[in-house]
Amino acid sequence: MSQVLSLWKNVSGLPVVGQSVGKRVFSVAFAQKAPYFATIRPRFTELRPNYAELVIPKRRGVHNHLKTVHAIALCNGLEAAMGALAEATIPADKRWIPKGMDIAYTAKATSDIRCIAETDPAQWTGSDPDVPVRVKGVREDGTVVIEGVIKLWVTPKK
Repeated sequence: MSQVLSLWKNVSGLPVVGQSVGKRVFSVAFAQKAPYFATIRPRFTELRPNYAELVIPKRRGVHNHLKTVHAIALCNGLEAAMGALAEATIPADKRWIPKGMDIAYTAKATSDIRCIAETDPAQWTGSDPDVPVRVKGVREDGTVVIEGVIKLWVTPKK
C-alpha cells in the first residue's frame, strides 16, 4: 500500500464535528507535497484506489474578476485529486508523471467545488504507458463546471 493511501486510512477516521480531524490533517499534509496545492486549501473527502475526491472552498483567495472560482484554481484541484488517486492506485513497481491535461470549462464555479478523479483498475496493469485520468469539478447544485482528462505517463521503476 502506498504511503499516501496508508496515511489516508490511518488518519481519515479521526472524528470531529463536520469534516474529521484526520481528513484535515491529511489534506494539509498532502498540500505540502506540492506547495501550490496549498493555495486552493483542498479538503479531501474520499480516497481509494481509482478514485479521489476533494473540495475547493469558494473564498476570495481563489476568485477571479467575476468572483467565481478561478479556472487555474479549478485545474489545481483536479491535479491534486489526480495526484492522490495516482499515489493510491499505482502498482509498487511503477512510477507516474503527468504529461498533459485536456480540460473544458462548462459553467461558472459559483460555489465550493467538488473535484473528482477516476480511473479503471485495468488502466494500471496493462503495458500501455498512457493512463488517462477522468476528472471533473462539480458545483454544490450538481452542475459540472470543469471536466476533462489528465494524461499520465506510467513506466516501470528503474
